[in-house]
Amino acid sequence: MNAPALAADMFDPNRVTALYLVFMRLSGLMLMSAPFGAAIPLLVRLTIALALSACLGQGIEIASPAAGASAWESAAVALRELGLGAVMALGVNLAFAAFAMGGRLLDVQIGFGMGQVLDPVSRHQVPILSAAMSQLALVGFFSSGAFATLLIGLQMSFERFPPGASWPLEAALSVLVKQGGGMFSLGFALVAPVVFCLMLLEFALGVLARSVPQMNMFALALPIKVLAGIAALSLWLGGAGGVMSRAYASIFSFWNGVLR
Repeated sequence: MNAPALAADMFDPNRVTALYLVFMRLSGLMLMSAPFGAAIPLLVRLTIALALSACLGQGIEIASPAAGASAWESAAVALRELGLGAVMALGVNLAFAAFAMGGRLLDVQIGFGMGQVLDPVSRHQVPILSAAMSQLALVGFFSSGAFATLLIGLQMSFERFPPGASWPLEAALSVLVKQGGGMFSLGFALVAPVVFCLMLLEFALGVLARSVPQMNMFALALPIKVLAGIAALSLWLGGAGGVMSRAYASIFSFWNGVLR
């Protein structure tokens, strides 16, 4: 293709509109995803969304209603694409929330709920293990193949719903309810062996407290539970890859349900 033809293709109104709508969908995903917000500054996220739009938008045709729309109709289509990106970001947030929930369960049992640290993901004061599990989820997501699969899922979204096409909101609501329930089961599965170990320790400490009532059980139990909980969690994390993969896979099952 010669230079004039290439320039004409680049500045074709339909092509510019398609890239703009792709950028709006990716912006909704990048801006509303809490994990990306913790690891990547705002300007960098918008730059990544722009670069991905240039890569993923090649060869994508916009839906026919968006091709000749007026200014108000174009704004409504852009907002619809932004909303779809935000819904897709909700699937990412729910998957990462399972890790935070698992950490909160351990914080309550171990006793770390009394101490708070700043979690860069949620930007709130949270217990220690909740923040640590959120960071672990972030590291595991970018160091595994989950991020590459996310790009494949993005391409799938443009194949099923081209830029400018309407998408069913009621499908997203039903999948959201199911995904929210699955978040609790995944959060418990992430730390279930540690929870059971701490439960057995609680029973043993309860028996000891009944046998020796004059002992200050609070002062004795707190360091024991901290040491036992950290040790059990360290041993369990080596074999938790399967559960972590299930949590990441829930992102794409959510997207598949929304984009069907």
